[in-house]
Amino acid sequence: MRHSLALAALLLGIGHIAAAQGPVAPALDKAVAAYRNVRSLRATFDQTLTNPVTSRASTAKGELLVKRPGRISLTFTQPAGDRIVSDGSRVWIYLPSSNPGQVIRTSADTQGMGLDVSTELLTDPRARFTVTDGGAATVGDRATHVVTLVPKTARNYTRARLWIGDADGVVRQLELTEQSGVTRLVVFRTIQLNATIPASAFKFQVPAGAKVYDGE
Repeated sequence: MRHSLALAALLLGIGHIAAAQGPVAPALDKAVAAYRNVRSLRATFDQTLTNPVTSRASTAKGELLVKRPGRISLTFTQPAGDRIVSDGSRVWIYLPSSNPGQVIRTSADTQGMGLDVSTELLTDPRARFTVTDGGAATVGDRATHVVTLVPKTARNYTRARLWIGDADGVVRQLELTEQSGVTRLVVFRTIQLNATIPASAFKFQVPAGAKVYDGE
């Protein structure tokens, strides 16, 4: 359950400090510009969750759909059948791989942590984060620049790192360090900005026989 719940929190929501110095400034500005007018997103991803205490890692794969404001759908192909949906007011979490027959329903406000990159991480990032340069890196065959963001106010994560494409400003990889120290690395295999996504993608149908529990 943990791998999916925290990932849902990731994509729901970065912000103006003194001007960043060095290569980080153009990289961050390019990303902000690339996502400024993004209203929807479709992506496939690979995720690796690493626990520093146990040194164990788990993986997941799936498709992410985002439509602003606040609508998110995560459909996992690994573990198959797991799904998380935010319809803008409520988040529905169905993880039969670990909790069969159980659906958690909670307020969308309680889950806002970062999977909607354009809202959470790239809306006026310098105001909301301390921004530092992480250097050049390659994701797949794409040249990127790493930007590190540390929240100035309490979030459900203590650090975010973005791998921003040199050519287009698109975020190709995202890593969040949670309060527990667990790190979540999300590699976007495909990304389509301003994709056409039907409203039905953000509706959750409770599976037959499943019980719904209200979360915090």
